Amino acid sequence: MDYIREFDIRLEKEMYYAGETVYGVVILDTSENFKLRAVRVVLRGRAHLEWKVVVSGDQQSISDDQYFIDERSTIWGKEKADGSIPVLPRGYHQFPFHFLLPESCLPCSFESKIGTVRYYIKATVDIPYASPPQGMKYFTIIGPHIDCMEEQYLKPLSRRRKRISCCLCCKKGPLSLSVQLDRSAYVSGESLRLKADIHNRSAEEVRLRLRLVQYVEYTIHRVVLGATKELQHVVLEYRGDPVQPGRRSKFDSSQSLVLPALPTTLVGVCRMINVYYALHVSLLLESEAEDLTMEFPVTIATVPFRIPNSPNQPVVYYEPACEHVEGGRYVGPEFQLGQVYDGGPNTCDADVVLYRPVYVCVSSLRSHLKTGNNFAANCAKLTQQNSKDRSTLLAATATNVIASNSPVTKAAVSATANAGSSSSGAQQSTTSQDS
Repeated sequence: MDYIREFDIRLEKEMYYAGETVYGVVILDTSENFKLRAVRVVLRGRAHLEWKVVVSGDQQSISDDQYFIDERSTIWGKEKADGSIPVLPRGYHQFPFHFLLPESCLPCSFESKIGTVRYYIKATVDIPYASPPQGMKYFTIIGPHIDCMEEQYLKPLSRRRKRISCCLCCKKGPLSLSVQLDRSAYVSGESLRLKADIHNRSAEEVRLRLRLVQYVEYTIHRVVLGATKELQHVVLEYRGDPVQPGRRSKFDSSQSLVLPALPTTLVGVCRMINVYYALHVSLLLESEAEDLTMEFPVTIATVPFRIPNSPNQPVVYYEPACEHVEGGRYVGPEFQLGQVYDGGPNTCDADVVLYRPVYVCVSSLRSHLKTGNNFAANCAKLTQQNSKDRSTLLAATATNVIASNSPVTKAAVSATANAGSSSSGAQQSTTSQDS
Protein backbone atom coordinates (compact mmCIF):
# COMPACT_ATOMS: atom_id res chain seq x y z
CA MET A 1 0.00 0.00 0.00
CA ASP A 2 1.57 3.21 -1.20
CA TYR A 3 0.15 5.37 1.58
CA ILE A 4 1.88 3.31 4.35
CA ARG A 5 5.50 4.48 4.45
CA GLU A 6 6.55 2.52 7.54
CA PHE A 7 5.10 -0.41 9.45
CA ASP A 8 7.20 -1.88 12.24
CA ILE A 9 7.09 -3.57 15.66
CA ARG A 10 9.62 -2.50 18.29
CA LEU A 11 10.15 -4.14 21.68
CA GLU A 12 11.75 -2.73 24.80
CA LYS A 13 14.37 -5.52 24.73
CA GLU A 14 15.21 -8.70 22.85
CA MET A 15 14.99 -11.37 25.58
CA TYR A 16 12.65 -12.00 28.48
CA TYR A 17 12.19 -14.29 31.47
CA ALA A 18 8.89 -15.87 32.55
CA GLY A 19 6.81 -13.47 34.63
CA GLU A 20 8.20 -10.33 32.98
CA THR A 21 6.14 -7.84 30.98
CA VAL A 22 6.74 -7.44 27.26
CA TYR A 23 6.51 -3.74 26.35
CA GLY A 24 6.50 -2.54 22.75
CA VAL A 25 5.00 -0.24 20.14
CA VAL A 26 3.57 -0.68 16.66
CA ILE A 27 4.89 2.02 14.31
CA LEU A 28 2.66 3.20 11.50
CA ASP A 29 3.71 6.13 9.28
CA THR A 30 1.15 7.11 6.61
CA SER A 31 1.11 9.67 3.82
CA GLU A 32 -2.68 10.19 3.72
CA ASN A 33 -5.83 9.73 5.75
CA PHE A 34 -7.53 6.34 5.44
CA LYS A 35 -10.20 4.28 7.12
CA LEU A 36 -8.85 1.79 9.66
CA ARG A 37 -10.97 -0.62 11.68
CA ALA A 38 -8.31 -1.61 14.24
CA VAL A 39 -4.68 -2.39 14.99
CA ARG A 40 -4.42 -5.78 16.70
CA VAL A 41 -1.47 -7.56 18.27
CA VAL A 42 -1.01 -11.21 19.26
CA LEU A 43 1.58 -12.70 21.62
CA ARG A 44 2.28 -16.30 20.81
CA GLY A 45 4.67 -19.01 21.93
CA ARG A 46 4.69 -22.24 19.94
CA ALA A 47 6.73 -25.41 19.54
CA HIS A 48 6.61 -26.96 16.09
CA LEU A 49 7.99 -30.24 14.72
CA GLU A 50 7.95 -31.39 11.12
CA TRP A 51 9.81 -33.95 9.07
CA LYS A 52 9.17 -36.33 6.18
CA VAL A 53 8.52 -40.07 6.45
CA VAL A 54 7.89 -42.83 3.92
CA VAL A 55 4.51 -44.54 4.24
CA SER A 56 3.66 -47.38 1.82
CA GLY A 57 6.31 -46.14 -0.57
CA ASP A 58 5.05 -42.55 -0.55
CA GLN A 59 6.86 -39.66 1.11
CA GLN A 60 4.73 -37.41 3.29
CA SER A 61 5.24 -34.78 5.95
CA ILE A 62 4.18 -35.25 9.56
CA SER A 63 4.00 -32.40 12.05
CA ASP A 64 2.87 -31.46 15.53
CA ASP A 65 2.40 -28.24 17.51
CA GLN A 66 2.26 -27.19 21.14
CA TYR A 67 1.21 -23.70 22.25
CA PHE A 68 2.52 -22.14 25.45
CA ILE A 69 1.13 -18.60 25.04
CA ASP A 70 -1.69 -17.23 22.90
CA GLU A 71 -2.90 -13.76 23.93
CA ARG A 72 -4.56 -11.04 21.86
CA SER A 73 -5.16 -7.32 22.26
CA THR A 74 -6.69 -4.49 20.21
CA ILE A 75 -4.47 -1.44 20.66
CA TRP A 76 -6.37 0.97 18.36
CA GLY A 77 -9.91 0.99 17.04
CA LYS A 78 -12.74 -1.36 17.95
CA GLU A 79 -12.59 -5.04 18.74
CA LYS A 80 -15.89 -5.70 16.98
CA ALA A 81 -16.89 -4.00 13.77
CA ASP A 82 -20.06 -1.89 13.75
CA GLY A 83 -21.53 0.56 11.28
CA SER A 84 -18.89 3.31 11.62
CA ILE A 85 -15.24 2.96 10.63
CA PRO A 86 -12.79 5.45 12.18
CA VAL A 87 -10.30 7.38 10.07
CA LEU A 88 -6.61 7.38 10.91
CA PRO A 89 -5.08 10.79 10.07
CA ARG A 90 -1.90 10.86 8.07
CA GLY A 91 1.42 11.14 9.88
CA TYR A 92 3.65 9.16 12.25
CA HIS A 93 1.81 7.03 14.84
CA GLN A 94 2.98 4.89 17.75
CA PHE A 95 0.55 2.40 19.28
CA PRO A 96 1.91 1.05 22.58
CA PHE A 97 1.07 -2.42 23.89
CA HIS A 98 2.16 -4.76 26.67
CA PHE A 99 1.71 -8.41 27.60
CA LEU A 100 2.44 -10.09 30.92
CA LEU A 101 4.31 -13.36 30.40
CA PRO A 102 2.96 -16.25 32.48
CA GLU A 103 4.79 -17.27 35.64
CA SER A 104 4.62 -20.89 34.53
CA CYS A 105 7.71 -22.69 33.31
CA LEU A 106 8.42 -21.70 29.70
CA PRO A 107 10.85 -23.61 27.47
CA CYS A 108 13.72 -21.64 25.98
CA SER A 109 13.62 -20.39 22.40
CA PHE A 110 15.11 -23.04 20.13
CA GLU A 111 15.87 -23.35 16.41
CA SER A 112 16.70 -26.57 14.55
CA LYS A 113 15.91 -27.94 11.13
CA ILE A 114 13.05 -30.16 12.26
CA GLY A 115 11.96 -28.51 15.52
CA THR A 116 11.52 -24.98 16.82
CA VAL A 117 10.31 -23.16 19.92
CA ARG A 118 9.43 -19.62 18.91
CA TYR A 119 7.95 -16.60 20.68
CA TYR A 120 6.76 -13.61 18.69
CA ILE A 121 4.50 -10.56 18.49
CA LYS A 122 2.25 -10.40 15.45
CA ALA A 123 0.60 -7.09 14.50
CA THR A 124 -2.29 -6.76 12.04
CA VAL A 125 -3.59 -3.52 10.49
CA ASP A 126 -7.28 -4.15 9.72
CA ILE A 127 -8.11 -2.01 6.66
CA PRO A 128 -11.59 -2.48 5.17
CA TYR A 129 -11.78 -3.89 1.64
CA ALA A 130 -8.04 -4.57 1.54
CA SER A 131 -5.62 -7.29 2.46
CA PRO A 132 -4.53 -6.44 6.04
CA PRO A 133 -0.78 -5.76 6.38
CA GLN A 134 0.87 -8.01 8.99
CA GLY A 135 4.24 -7.89 10.71
CA MET A 136 6.04 -10.19 13.12
CA LYS A 137 8.71 -9.58 15.73
CA TYR A 138 10.53 -12.55 17.26
CA PHE A 139 12.14 -12.45 20.68
CA THR A 140 13.93 -14.88 23.00
CA ILE A 141 12.59 -16.48 26.15
CA ILE A 142 15.29 -17.38 28.68
CA GLY A 143 14.02 -20.52 30.35
CA PRO A 144 13.24 -22.74 32.03
CA HIS A 145 14.33 -21.41 35.43
CA ILE A 146 17.27 -23.58 36.55
CA ASP A 147 19.53 -22.19 39.28
CA CYS A 148 23.00 -23.68 39.79
CA MET A 149 22.69 -22.86 43.50
CA GLU A 150 19.82 -25.28 44.11
CA GLU A 151 20.68 -28.08 46.48
CA GLN A 152 20.31 -30.98 44.06
CA TYR A 153 22.92 -29.45 41.75
CA LEU A 154 25.49 -28.66 44.46
CA LYS A 155 25.90 -32.27 45.54
CA PRO A 156 29.14 -33.74 44.15
CA LEU A 157 28.91 -36.85 41.95
CA SER A 158 31.55 -39.56 42.34
CA ARG A 159 32.33 -42.74 40.40
CA ARG A 160 35.05 -45.34 40.73
CA ARG A 161 35.87 -48.16 38.33
CA LYS A 162 38.54 -50.86 38.47
CA ARG A 163 39.56 -53.49 35.95
CA ILE A 164 41.86 -56.51 36.35
CA SER A 165 42.64 -58.31 33.10
CA CYS A 166 43.93 -61.83 32.74
CA CYS A 167 45.99 -63.44 30.01
CA LEU A 168 46.62 -67.23 30.10
CA CYS A 169 45.81 -67.26 33.81
CA CYS A 170 48.45 -64.65 34.52
CA LYS A 171 46.99 -61.58 36.10
CA LYS A 172 48.04 -58.22 34.78
CA GLY A 173 48.13 -55.23 37.10
CA PRO A 174 44.82 -53.49 37.82
CA LEU A 175 43.69 -50.32 36.11
CA SER A 176 41.56 -47.96 38.17
CA LEU A 177 39.82 -44.64 37.56
CA SER A 178 38.21 -42.40 40.19
CA VAL A 179 36.25 -39.30 39.11
CA GLN A 180 34.46 -36.57 41.04
CA LEU A 181 32.26 -33.87 39.51
CA ASP A 182 31.96 -31.06 42.09
CA ARG A 183 28.45 -30.04 40.92
CA SER A 184 26.09 -31.04 38.14
CA ALA A 185 24.65 -27.69 36.87
CA TYR A 186 26.55 -25.06 34.89
CA VAL A 187 25.90 -21.98 32.79
CA SER A 188 27.65 -21.54 29.43
CA GLY A 189 31.06 -19.93 29.96
CA GLU A 190 31.73 -21.80 33.19
CA SER A 191 34.29 -24.58 33.43
CA LEU A 192 33.25 -28.09 34.41
CA ARG A 193 34.69 -28.76 37.85
CA LEU A 194 36.03 -32.28 37.54
CA LYS A 195 38.83 -34.21 39.23
CA ALA A 196 40.16 -37.59 38.12
CA ASP A 197 42.67 -40.04 39.62
CA ILE A 198 44.20 -42.63 37.28
CA HIS A 199 46.23 -45.55 38.66
CA ASN A 200 47.75 -47.51 35.79
CA ARG A 201 49.29 -50.80 36.78
CA SER A 202 48.43 -52.46 33.48
CA ALA A 203 50.83 -53.32 30.68
CA GLU A 204 49.90 -50.47 28.30
CA GLU A 205 49.67 -46.72 28.44
CA VAL A 206 46.28 -45.06 28.83
CA ARG A 207 44.99 -41.52 28.65
CA LEU A 208 41.97 -39.77 30.09
CA ARG A 209 39.17 -38.95 27.65
CA LEU A 210 36.31 -36.56 28.45
CA ARG A 211 33.40 -35.86 26.15
CA LEU A 212 30.35 -33.69 26.82
CA VAL A 213 27.51 -34.88 24.58
CA GLN A 214 24.21 -33.15 23.78
CA TYR A 215 21.17 -35.41 23.30
CA VAL A 216 18.01 -34.13 21.61
CA GLU A 217 14.79 -36.14 21.33
CA TYR A 218 11.95 -35.04 19.02
CA THR A 219 8.55 -36.71 19.42
CA ILE A 220 5.43 -36.24 17.28
CA HIS A 221 2.27 -37.51 18.98
CA ARG A 222 -0.28 -36.94 16.20
CA VAL A 223 0.50 -40.05 14.15
CA VAL A 224 -0.37 -43.63 15.02
CA LEU A 225 2.07 -44.92 17.65
CA GLY A 226 3.95 -41.61 17.37
CA ALA A 227 7.19 -40.77 15.61
CA THR A 228 10.56 -40.06 17.20
CA LYS A 229 13.93 -38.72 16.10
CA GLU A 230 17.02 -38.79 18.31
CA LEU A 231 20.14 -36.73 17.61
CA GLN A 232 23.38 -36.28 19.50
CA HIS A 233 26.33 -33.93 19.11
CA VAL A 234 29.69 -33.72 20.84
CA VAL A 235 29.91 -30.36 22.61
CA LEU A 236 33.55 -30.60 23.65
CA GLU A 237 36.25 -33.24 24.00
CA TYR A 238 39.44 -33.46 26.04
CA ARG A 239 42.25 -36.03 25.83
CA GLY A 240 44.83 -36.03 28.56
CA ASP A 241 48.52 -36.88 28.41
CA PRO A 242 49.50 -40.57 28.29
CA VAL A 243 49.83 -42.33 31.64
CA GLN A 244 52.61 -44.90 31.35
CA PRO A 245 52.37 -48.41 32.87
CA GLY A 246 53.12 -48.37 36.58
CA ARG A 247 52.39 -44.66 36.92
CA ARG A 248 49.67 -42.68 38.65
CA SER A 249 48.22 -39.40 37.40
CA LYS A 250 45.75 -36.85 38.73
CA PHE A 251 43.71 -34.43 36.64
CA ASP A 252 41.93 -31.21 37.65
CA SER A 253 39.81 -29.61 34.93
CA SER A 254 40.54 -26.04 36.11
CA GLN A 255 39.85 -23.92 32.96
CA SER A 256 40.31 -26.70 30.37
CA LEU A 257 36.62 -27.65 30.03
CA VAL A 258 34.92 -24.30 29.39
CA LEU A 259 31.36 -24.64 28.09
CA PRO A 260 30.47 -22.82 24.85
CA ALA A 261 27.04 -21.21 24.46
CA LEU A 262 24.46 -24.01 24.67
CA PRO A 263 20.67 -24.37 24.69
CA THR A 264 19.28 -24.84 28.18
CA THR A 265 18.40 -28.33 29.41
CA LEU A 266 14.77 -29.07 28.47
CA VAL A 267 13.27 -32.10 30.20
CA GLY A 268 9.57 -32.34 31.04
CA VAL A 269 8.87 -28.77 29.88
CA CYS A 270 7.91 -29.29 26.23
CA ARG A 271 6.16 -32.55 25.33
CA MET A 272 7.77 -32.63 21.86
CA ILE A 273 11.41 -31.65 22.51
CA ASN A 274 13.80 -32.92 25.16
CA VAL A 275 17.35 -31.57 25.38
CA TYR A 276 19.82 -32.99 27.89
CA TYR A 277 23.56 -33.44 28.33
CA ALA A 278 25.94 -36.09 29.64
CA LEU A 279 29.64 -36.04 30.45
CA HIS A 280 31.33 -39.27 29.34
CA VAL A 281 34.56 -40.07 31.18
CA SER A 282 36.74 -43.00 30.15
CA LEU A 283 40.28 -44.22 29.72
CA LEU A 284 41.48 -44.49 26.13
CA LEU A 285 43.74 -47.43 25.41
CA GLU A 286 46.52 -47.57 22.82
CA SER A 287 44.10 -49.34 20.46
CA GLU A 288 41.72 -46.32 20.71
CA ALA A 289 39.22 -48.53 22.54
CA GLU A 290 37.53 -47.08 25.62
CA ASP A 291 37.77 -48.70 29.03
CA LEU A 292 36.29 -47.97 32.47
CA THR A 293 33.62 -45.72 30.96
CA MET A 294 31.37 -43.74 33.28
CA GLU A 295 28.65 -41.16 32.69
CA PHE A 296 27.55 -38.04 34.58
CA PRO A 297 24.35 -36.07 33.86
CA VAL A 298 25.13 -32.37 33.34
CA THR A 299 22.43 -29.69 33.47
CA ILE A 300 22.79 -26.46 31.48
CA ALA A 301 21.18 -23.82 33.69
CA THR A 302 19.93 -20.24 33.31
CA VAL A 303 21.12 -18.80 36.66
CA PRO A 304 24.89 -19.10 37.28
CA PHE A 305 26.74 -20.30 40.34
CA ARG A 306 27.44 -17.54 42.89
CA ILE A 307 29.82 -17.43 45.84
CA PRO A 308 27.73 -16.29 48.82
CA ASN A 309 28.61 -12.85 50.19
CA SER A 310 31.31 -12.38 47.55
CA PRO A 311 31.67 -8.93 45.92
CA ASN A 312 32.73 -10.61 42.67
CA GLN A 313 29.47 -11.93 41.25
CA PRO A 314 29.33 -13.42 37.74
CA VAL A 315 28.49 -11.01 34.92
CA VAL A 316 25.89 -12.41 32.55
CA TYR A 317 25.54 -11.78 28.82
CA TYR A 318 23.54 -13.51 26.07
CA GLU A 319 24.84 -15.25 22.95
CA PRO A 320 23.53 -17.59 20.21
CA ALA A 321 24.37 -21.28 20.60
CA CYS A 322 27.64 -22.50 19.10
CA GLU A 323 27.34 -23.86 15.59
CA HIS A 324 28.19 -27.52 16.26
CA VAL A 325 25.23 -28.36 18.54
CA GLU A 326 21.51 -28.70 17.92
CA GLY A 327 20.00 -25.26 18.39
CA GLY A 328 22.96 -23.47 16.81
CA ARG A 329 23.53 -25.37 13.55
CA TYR A 330 20.50 -24.04 11.70
CA VAL A 331 19.02 -20.64 10.80
CA GLY A 332 15.53 -20.66 9.29
CA PRO A 333 15.29 -19.25 5.75
CA GLU A 334 12.71 -16.71 6.95
CA PHE A 335 15.41 -15.17 9.16
CA GLN A 336 18.06 -14.82 6.43
CA LEU A 337 18.55 -11.96 4.02
CA GLY A 338 20.88 -12.40 1.08
CA GLN A 339 23.61 -9.96 0.21
CA VAL A 340 22.17 -6.62 -0.94
CA TYR A 341 24.36 -4.39 -3.12
CA ASP A 342 24.14 -0.79 -1.92
CA GLY A 343 26.42 0.73 -4.56
CA GLY A 344 29.42 1.06 -2.24
CA PRO A 345 32.86 -0.45 -2.83
CA ASN A 346 32.75 -2.74 0.24
CA THR A 347 30.09 -5.40 0.34
CA CYS A 348 29.58 -8.04 3.02
CA ASP A 349 29.97 -11.66 1.92
CA ALA A 350 27.96 -13.04 4.82
CA ASP A 351 24.19 -13.18 4.81
CA VAL A 352 22.32 -11.00 7.27
CA VAL A 353 20.57 -12.97 10.01
CA LEU A 354 17.45 -11.21 11.29
CA TYR A 355 16.91 -13.37 14.36
CA ARG A 356 18.66 -16.08 16.37
CA PRO A 357 17.71 -17.18 19.91
CA VAL A 358 20.28 -16.43 22.59
CA TYR A 359 21.25 -18.19 25.81
CA VAL A 360 22.72 -17.20 29.16
CA CYS A 361 26.53 -17.05 29.31
CA VAL A 362 29.01 -15.96 31.99
CA SER A 363 31.47 -13.35 30.78
CA SER A 364 34.26 -14.05 33.26
CA LEU A 365 35.57 -16.74 30.90
CA ARG A 366 34.45 -15.16 27.65
CA SER A 367 37.87 -15.37 26.03
CA HIS A 368 37.79 -19.15 26.35
CA LEU A 369 34.50 -19.40 24.50
CA LYS A 370 36.18 -18.58 21.19
CA THR A 371 38.04 -21.87 21.47
CA GLY A 372 34.78 -23.66 22.22
CA ASN A 373 33.01 -22.12 19.25
CA ASN A 374 35.80 -23.27 16.90
CA PHE A 375 35.27 -26.86 17.98
CA ALA A 376 32.94 -27.63 15.08
CA ALA A 377 35.78 -28.68 12.76
CA ASN A 378 37.07 -31.21 15.28
CA CYS A 379 33.57 -32.51 16.05
CA ALA A 380 33.06 -33.41 12.40
CA LYS A 381 35.83 -36.01 12.73
CA LEU A 382 34.36 -37.67 15.81
CA THR A 383 32.21 -40.77 15.56
CA GLN A 384 28.98 -40.40 17.50
CA GLN A 385 28.35 -43.28 19.87
CA ASN A 386 25.02 -44.24 21.37
CA SER A 387 24.78 -44.16 25.13
CA LYS A 388 24.35 -47.60 26.71
CA ASP A 389 21.78 -46.37 29.18
CA ARG A 390 20.23 -43.13 27.94
CA SER A 391 16.96 -43.78 29.72
CA THR A 392 18.76 -43.76 33.08
CA LEU A 393 20.53 -40.53 32.14
CA LEU A 394 17.30 -38.84 31.04
CA ALA A 395 15.52 -39.94 34.22
CA ALA A 396 18.32 -38.52 36.38
CA THR A 397 18.25 -35.23 34.48
CA ALA A 398 14.45 -35.04 34.65
CA THR A 399 14.45 -35.54 38.41
CA ASN A 400 16.76 -32.55 38.87
CA VAL A 401 15.25 -30.26 36.24
CA ILE A 402 11.57 -30.79 37.03
CA ALA A 403 12.25 -30.17 40.72
CA SER A 404 13.86 -26.86 39.85
CA ASN A 405 11.21 -25.59 37.42
CA SER A 406 9.44 -23.35 39.90
CA PRO A 407 7.95 -20.07 38.62
CA VAL A 408 10.48 -17.29 38.14
CA THR A 409 10.06 -14.41 40.54
CA LYS A 410 11.50 -10.95 40.00
CA ALA A 411 14.04 -11.61 42.74
CA ALA A 412 15.25 -14.80 41.05
CA VAL A 413 15.54 -13.11 37.69
CA SER A 414 17.35 -10.03 38.91
CA ALA A 415 20.62 -11.89 39.34
CA THR A 416 20.76 -12.52 35.61
CA ALA A 417 18.41 -10.18 33.78
CA ASN A 418 19.86 -7.05 35.30
CA ALA A 419 23.44 -8.21 34.90
CA GLY A 420 23.49 -7.82 31.15
CA SER A 421 21.13 -7.66 28.22
CA SER A 422 23.34 -7.45 25.12
CA SER A 423 22.79 -9.95 22.33
CA SER A 424 24.79 -10.55 19.19
CA GLY A 425 23.33 -10.15 15.72
CA ALA A 426 20.58 -7.91 14.42
CA GLN A 427 17.17 -8.70 15.94
CA GLN A 428 14.62 -7.17 13.57
CA SER A 429 10.98 -7.52 12.60
CA THR A 430 10.31 -9.97 9.80
CA THR A 431 7.51 -11.79 8.06
CA SER A 432 7.16 -15.55 8.58
CA GLN A 433 4.85 -18.48 7.94
CA ASP A 434 4.05 -18.78 11.67
CA SER A 435 0.46 -17.83 12.39
